[in-house]
Amino acid sequence: MKTTIFLLSLFIATQAVAQSSEEPAIRATISRLFDGMRKADSVSLKTVFAPTARLQTVVNKQSAISINDSPITSFISSVGKAKPGMLDERLASMDIKVDGELATVWTPYVFYLQEQKNHCGVNAFTLVKLNGTWQIQGIIDTRRKDNCPDVPKP
Repeated sequence: MKTTIFLLSLFIATQAVAQSSEEPAIRATISRLFDGMRKADSVSLKTVFAPTARLQTVVNKQSAISINDSPITSFISSVGKAKPGMLDERLASMDIKVDGELATVWTPYVFYLQEQKNHCGVNAFTLVKLNGTWQIQGIIDTRRKDNCPDVPKP
């Protein structure tokens, strides 16, 4: 019995260490996304997404819920057309979960357009470690205009 408890504890501790060792690289990938948005740098944005990445938004119009699906290429193109400093998505926190080459990240955010609070919500990222690099496979978010907190500039 003691051996089983010891082995289980060792397994859990090993998993926690493995997870935490990947977190800086995962954070860096997400930071590059938002740095690229602030700089309106579509070239740098292309490096953070997996080739089959998807971008989705949960839409709530008068309690009718739907999902808007946008190609990553359209998102990257629209960011590239913005002026540097125009788009600023600020994260309130990051909750990272990792299992091998798969990670999920939950990030409450506030989006500023031309330095004015525009909307807020939550991003749910799915990342995959491809060829040794964490890339974003999918983002699904919520958006609302009310009850948006203030988030300081990064």
